[in-house]
Amino acid sequence: MTLSSNDTGATAVGTTAAGTTDGPATNDAATDVLLDVRGLTTEFHTAEGVVRAVNDVSFSVRPGQILGIVGESGSGKSVTARSILRMVRPPGRTTAGEVRYRGTDLLTLGDKEMRDLRGREIAMVFQDPQSALNPVMTVGDQIAEALIVHGADKKKARERARELLGQVGIPDVDRRLDDYPHQFSGGMRQRVVIAVALASKPSLLLADEPTTALDVTIQAQILRLLAELRDQLGIAVVMITHDMGVVAEMCDEVVVMYGGRVMERGPVDVIFGNPQLPYTADLLAAMPRLDDVAQGRSLPAIPGSPPDPANLPPGCPFQPRCRMAEDVCSQQVPELLPRVESGHLAACHVTQRGTPIPPLVTAAAADRVHGGEARPLLQITNLRVDVSNESRGLFRRPEPVYAVDDVSLTVRSGETLGLVGESGCGKSTLARTIVGINQPASGTIQVGDHVVGDKSGGDAVRRTVQYVFQDPYASLNPRRTIRQSLEEALAVRGVPPRERDAEARALLERVGLAERHLDRYPHAFSGGQRQRVGIARALAADPKLLVLDEPVSALDVSIQAQIINLLESLRDELDLGYLFIAHDLSVVRHLSDRVVVMYLGSFVEVGDAEAVYSNPQHPYTAALLASSPIPDTAEKNRERIVLGGDLPSPKNPPSGCRFRTRCPIGPLHHPERTICIEQAPALEQTETGQLAACHFAGELSRAGALP
Repeated sequence: MTLSSNDTGATAVGTTAAGTTDGPATNDAATDVLLDVRGLTTEFHTAEGVVRAVNDVSFSVRPGQILGIVGESGSGKSVTARSILRMVRPPGRTTAGEVRYRGTDLLTLGDKEMRDLRGREIAMVFQDPQSALNPVMTVGDQIAEALIVHGADKKKARERARELLGQVGIPDVDRRLDDYPHQFSGGMRQRVVIAVALASKPSLLLADEPTTALDVTIQAQILRLLAELRDQLGIAVVMITHDMGVVAEMCDEVVVMYGGRVMERGPVDVIFGNPQLPYTADLLAAMPRLDDVAQGRSLPAIPGSPPDPANLPPGCPFQPRCRMAEDVCSQQVPELLPRVESGHLAACHVTQRGTPIPPLVTAAAADRVHGGEARPLLQITNLRVDVSNESRGLFRRPEPVYAVDDVSLTVRSGETLGLVGESGCGKSTLARTIVGINQPASGTIQVGDHVVGDKSGGDAVRRTVQYVFQDPYASLNPRRTIRQSLEEALAVRGVPPRERDAEARALLERVGLAERHLDRYPHAFSGGQRQRVGIARALAADPKLLVLDEPVSALDVSIQAQIINLLESLRDELDLGYLFIAHDLSVVRHLSDRVVVMYLGSFVEVGDAEAVYSNPQHPYTAALLASSPIPDTAEKNRERIVLGGDLPSPKNPPSGCRFRTRCPIGPLHHPERTICIEQAPALEQTETGQLAACHFAGELSRAGALP
């Protein structure tokens, strides 16, 4: 079926992957090179020496083409984009190469000429829209300003701003034009940033991780918007991302960077189907997939961490982590050479001889054996959490705002319960309430034999439940060594002082670190290592249940796989229970036994992971699954559901079904279904076994999202 989106936030169901195959990039006539980067080199001169962040990078972009640049943190992706626009700040500077835009080398232009070209011909969309927008200017004024600096009349600039907001899908444009950035959701702020970038009708858009911080539903909206801009306006896009699923669905060609170099380049379907670089092959293998039933085996993982750009290894930068490395790999930098398919180049000594890349072997997960019936570790019954921060008056009570509204769940030992939903749905509020940070308005939380909030059982609850945060750096004291942080947690547990050193060493070894790391400070660790430290500190309390709040969302794909495997092994060895909160549905499927889908404070679907993923009963679950990118170019034309609009506010939830304002099978598209407006659906068992809160449960499948 096909539905059209409208300003009420209705759901759109399309038949292509955000228009990825119908744009000008597939037109043979559009072959003139728009951007040609040749031998680009950018260095940073520091006290420790010269750091070559971008090293001899070359690629080209045609009009209407979407080029993806992928690689782990520190690979040089963002510095490449900034070098193209000459936005690298001291001590960095571009020392070699050419950046030819329509035949003109941008590196030779004067400062005034370059300023005139930025925004007018080439625009950039940054990862964090909040920091890219001025908080004290209305969005209309910010869009108009992008035109006025290039000589536009103020009145015409205002009209163009109104037109652009409508073009990027902002509803009620006349009213929202004078709103400030903080009055917009994250997805709408990203649309505003895109509107600013489009103000002067550029021919090239550089998008640096434009969807990384967004929910999967909002990500789908932004990707569809970028594809429509390509199709309708012929804009070329250079998309920097670490998400191989986004590359598979959006891009025509892909550049793989590692250690500041281009290591593989070519058509996206060729590289995804037959990678000639072990690094590319292992990145693809390390990604958990929605369509992969992975219970019973570990994720393939690349060992180690990305190299420090200031201390690159000799020869091939990937050779210390490469399972196919030979002596020549540590002695000589491989050249980027053509392969069999047209336009495909790779820099690898081994595959250049025709040696195939074997599959990345995965270890079998540990047997999960429980002694009899697994015991409940966490039981939540009819929980409501009021987050209203209004001051209480003398004669009236404030209206409650329930971020968590009448939910119940159970987590057993040795089990992972996945909790998914958009930002603002109440996931983190629920997690913070479990550990006692927020107070329940009603209902009960029982951990083992103790009730959260009961003073007599507070210490027991704290020992039983530990929290692992999304940002391990922010949760670690930067002035304390890892030894001090671990010993503090061990002291709280009651471990005698003479035993703490050995216990701290054992904890680090359990999470894959070594004794030498004990006396280092948090800043000396990589992101993945810091997350391992955070897990070790949580384990120091000898807990039975871990609440994991987005523990891998900020990590590169390869490091993410390592942490997921670590969590699996710890769960199985220690018989831990996990409440695993994430917005990446692929990660949740791989790790979880059961899944809870949350929307606007309430649970809308609960069931075994396999049942929920293979046959979702609630239309919101179906939309989440269909919106999630799959790292497979064969799936780019799959039918999907793209939700319009944003999550309503819990201060004023819709009557009846809370999802009805965005539902593709609700009264927006079936006016006769007034029951959705008048009556809230109960969470009831469906024919497939899971629970769903929908008057028409099971009616909407994933629209063919997966094979």
